[in-house]
Amino acid sequence: MKKGNISDISGFENSSVEITQTLLDGSSRVERIISNGQTTPVGEWYDQSLDEWVVLLQGEASLEFEDGSILNLHDGDYVLIESHQKHRVSYTSHQPPCIWLAIHGKFS
Repeated sequence: MKKGNISDISGFENSSVEITQTLLDGSSRVERIISNGQTTPVGEWYDQSLDEWVVLLQGEASLEFEDGSILNLHDGDYVLIESHQKHRVSYTSHQPPCIWLAIHGKFS
């Protein structure tokens, strides 16, 4: 048994994104992501082979999609991003830092 607290960000360094893989198998993974103002560099896109269900547990963030649409997220908002749907993180709040829970797998 392994116990943790998803809201515990002690030891987090504000200058980087922290990704903690909490569960991993051959076909899926669960990640806790902490970000504090970091974004995906302009012109770079995530193009993932797995679907991603992600919930923003704390903070505010914006996701930009290749078609130009922007999705603004607040505490508790979630989205299913299908595999190969190109996207980038265009904004994350500083205060409070963003805490995300992302589950990657084949969902669609």
